[in-house]
Amino acid sequence: MKKYLSLVLLLCATLSFAQDRITGKSWATRSEVIAQHGMAATSQPLATQVALDILKKGGNAIDAAIAANAVLGLVEPTGNGIGGDLFAIIWDAKTEKLYGLNASGRSPYDLKFKYFKKNGLSKIPAYGPLPVSVPGAVDGWFEMHGKFGSMDMQEILQPAIDYANNGFPVTELISWYMEQGAKNLQRFPGFKEVYMPNGHTPAKGEIFRNPGLANTLDKISRGGRDAFYKGPVAKTIADYIQQLGGFLSEKDLADHTSDWIEPVSVNYRGYDVWELPPNGQGIAALQMLTILEGYDLKSMGFGSKEYIHTFTEAKKIAFEDRAKFYADMDFYDTPVAELISEQYATERRKLIDPNKAGRSFPAGKLKDGDTIYMTVADKDGNMVSLIQSNYRGMGSGMTPPGLGFILQDRGELFSLEEGHANVYEPHKRPFHTIIPAFITKDGKPWVSFGLMGGATQPQGHAQIVINLIDFGMNLQEAGDAPRILHNGSSQPTGGVMTDGGVLQLETGIDYEVIRELVKMGHKISFNVGAYGGYQAIMWDAVNKVYYGASESRKDGQAAGY
Repeated sequence: MKKYLSLVLLLCATLSFAQDRITGKSWATRSEVIAQHGMAATSQPLATQVALDILKKGGNAIDAAIAANAVLGLVEPTGNGIGGDLFAIIWDAKTEKLYGLNASGRSPYDLKFKYFKKNGLSKIPAYGPLPVSVPGAVDGWFEMHGKFGSMDMQEILQPAIDYANNGFPVTELISWYMEQGAKNLQRFPGFKEVYMPNGHTPAKGEIFRNPGLANTLDKISRGGRDAFYKGPVAKTIADYIQQLGGFLSEKDLADHTSDWIEPVSVNYRGYDVWELPPNGQGIAALQMLTILEGYDLKSMGFGSKEYIHTFTEAKKIAFEDRAKFYADMDFYDTPVAELISEQYATERRKLIDPNKAGRSFPAGKLKDGDTIYMTVADKDGNMVSLIQSNYRGMGSGMTPPGLGFILQDRGELFSLEEGHANVYEPHKRPFHTIIPAFITKDGKPWVSFGLMGGATQPQGHAQIVINLIDFGMNLQEAGDAPRILHNGSSQPTGGVMTDGGVLQLETGIDYEVIRELVKMGHKISFNVGAYGGYQAIMWDAVNKVYYGASESRKDGQAAGY
């Protein structure tokens, strides 16, 4: 107890708030952005401006989202790029319907489960060739464009190509992340040539160029998705990985496909909250919200010990199911409808003790890293909620020669526990952390939002929904509010929570509340930026305007016209 109280005292000594404001909450960093014709919110201002440029040229939200994502892969390689995967939820104004896209890649055909056992591996390594799965982002772009796009792909990708050729000034945050990533990844062939061209990663304000990526994007813009998944680019990727002892092949790349899937939802106090089904973890947010709907969170109050305790316990319960049941549904029939049902939530809710932190929870009995998030909306009412990632920041470290990007390491998230839903199998999608989200009201679009932060994302999604609906915050306040992050639940790769985990709190939570939480059995620690990369767009159907909000803890920008 004394140990954690001392941590609490240290935390409280650092408590701070945003500058005093005439309007809004004390923690709000700024007011929302409001515009009539279009809105973009991304994690980097250059990408936001590119999205607006595309919209102003007559492109739609889908075109602008692809253009911005291509730029983000260049200017923020610490979180995403064409070596990673992509998920999206799209509101199509014409059909007045949501569409879900799973553009995540699969494991190599030639890598068998017995390989790991033969080599004495109890888990898949985090870096190097073994965790590399097929990168799905490029195919995701062309799926989105083929179904909803309006502008030529060469025009869409040209801004990223120009920035890659001519260079851009690296921001303070990304410079720091690149320096940290390079400490580990520079040992892999090809990394230094791309990301340390002068013997070091670029400093803040230094102009960084990536001609290899410019050339790869140019090939894609002219030759379509096959220019990436077949031919010289695919051969370069496959040869590089196999020379380093990996298994990714040209056939793995050539056979890749994305899937259009139906988003799933729960109704939370009159609002429909939408996520994508597994292999992602989005339904964990829905499970949490369904459990929490049984409590009067509004009367508890934001930042109260009752709210923080109840939220944390609901998270622990949902994440035990996440560890057991979430996997590629082509290989395992995850019982999604039952997991997010009110009846199931009612039973799970009984496990919560209102006065004591739980140390462990059983998964239910059923019938059977770094990332970027961005969102764009256009004058016609189309809205895109898109998330894209390499995993573990810059990914596996595998940097194929001449191509200008790093391959992801999502394969690390497979389990090597035989019989587990997420156990490794060839040509299978691993459990995924990145999740886009959407909220509708009475069948109409309301909020497109998301955030980054690995396993923290469902917790963040639930908090944004609760901040908006229960606590009445505006779009910017909902993201700026002090955050809750619980770590230590069971994981889809194995391991079980037995000690209750650790509750991490950002600055802004009252000292008396923290002290009471410690008394309830919560282990408290301090966290700077419990999750980041929040971006959101809200549609105001009364005034016919968009509201935009962006992450205050990082480089993000929301802008409209």
